[in-house]
Amino acid sequence: MNRKTAINPRRIENYPDWYQEVIKSAELAEMSSIRGCMVIRQWGYGLWQEIQRLLDLRIRDTGHDNVYFPLFIPLSYIEKEAAHVEGFAKEMAVVTHHRLEKKDGKLQPSAPLTEPLVVRPTSETVIGAAMSKWITSYRDLPLLLNQWANVVRWEMRPRIFLRTTEFLWQEGHTAHASKDEALRETRQMLEVYRTFLRDELAIPVFCGEKPPSERFPGAEMTLTVEAMMQDGKALQAGTSHYLGNNFAKAADIRFTDNNGEQQYVHTTSWGMTSRVIGALIMVHGDDDGLCVPPRVAPRHVVVIPANLNDSELSSYSNQLVTELKKIKFADRSLVVHIDNRERRLGEKNWYWIKKGVPLIVNIGNREQQSQTVSFIRRDGDVQKRQSLAIAEFIAQSGPLLAEIQNNYLERAQKFLAQHTNNEVQTFADFQQVFADNVFPQPFVVAKWCENRQCQRQAEEFAVTIRCLPSEQSRSTGNCVICCSKEATVDAVFAKSY
Repeated sequence: MNRKTAINPRRIENYPDWYQEVIKSAELAEMSSIRGCMVIRQWGYGLWQEIQRLLDLRIRDTGHDNVYFPLFIPLSYIEKEAAHVEGFAKEMAVVTHHRLEKKDGKLQPSAPLTEPLVVRPTSETVIGAAMSKWITSYRDLPLLLNQWANVVRWEMRPRIFLRTTEFLWQEGHTAHASKDEALRETRQMLEVYRTFLRDELAIPVFCGEKPPSERFPGAEMTLTVEAMMQDGKALQAGTSHYLGNNFAKAADIRFTDNNGEQQYVHTTSWGMTSRVIGALIMVHGDDDGLCVPPRVAPRHVVVIPANLNDSELSSYSNQLVTELKKIKFADRSLVVHIDNRERRLGEKNWYWIKKGVPLIVNIGNREQQSQTVSFIRRDGDVQKRQSLAIAEFIAQSGPLLAEIQNNYLERAQKFLAQHTNNEVQTFADFQQVFADNVFPQPFVVAKWCENRQCQRQAEEFAVTIRCLPSEQSRSTGNCVICCSKEATVDAVFAKSY
């Protein structure tokens, strides 16, 4: 008989409801009174701050500088790039007035703007306008910029972290003298995302190029990292785009090369959003709640004294906290919290279990007298406590956290491998593996003829081509979709968020 779990329903019973319940139980975020927008609570924002800190280090290590551009973009800027407008037109929020006046007892907009302002859906156009002023010579290149910001894309079917009208992200924008240099940048930033997801969030991914129909609006090439959730669906965790000269021509970003001739720059853009928190939940979470890889944990260790009124116990707990804070893990001091709230011990244990804290320490009279600690590892059986001498626990805290981090990655890698199907060769097999009653859904790596009509046929089953993997087998086979023509291109097929 299965034991009672902290999250109800379990993943296998109702995965979408399980996801929402994990978010609620871990106090990560909640929907606001504004449709499609979320309030990110302390624990959720703490996760985002660690993600931002670690990813920003990697971005700056590759030579990029941080900037900030306005939230509002003149409509005329966006109109200059036709493909861009077409791709985002239905998602844009537009400001048309700049004043409120009371009429008939109600506040109403007045004073129309001379030009409508689009609330930033992405910043290619406004940054392109600045680049056209800043770049005049080949000596000004490459220009490597990154921005941490919020964006707005009007969302009809919101879901916390995965699809919201407003979300947080970083967006990189670069300009280069040549296509080859811009392509190297595009691939380099995809590799930054791949290694960041693997090393910090313990999430393995498929890397590759999006088919033409899935490219970023206005791009000539879009590269992506695709992660598998525990229901088998794919989540696009980051993208990197080669934009060619398209935005350069629209914004008139030109430079004089070393031969004295005028050239258009080649630009790139790339981004990762707060939806990676949704990925973290769905890759690592279990039926007791959130599981946080230690490298991005807002708190590494929570210490829970059994008796708040016992001065000796309090002193013992404080001594442990003081010593733990001297320990380094992943280039930062351990973040340790002592829970002195007036609540029962079991209630406090479950509170932190559901938040996914890597190590939860219980201190009672027995531990104090024997100079030990009892602790729960979030990557193991949360109803099983382990015990170590206090000095040994302090010394082993760093290695324990490293082991937990590695365990999460190994589990996710194993799950991805087990649920990636490389054997599908016919359309009948394709239909069968993506049947609605299959849980978890698989990723299918199979041949595709590169015909858009076959791609549409897959989409009738709510299956999309997530990417053409960077590592191609180069073997020959038949297109797995209905045409069965000979094909050499490998594609990753999956249902997705």
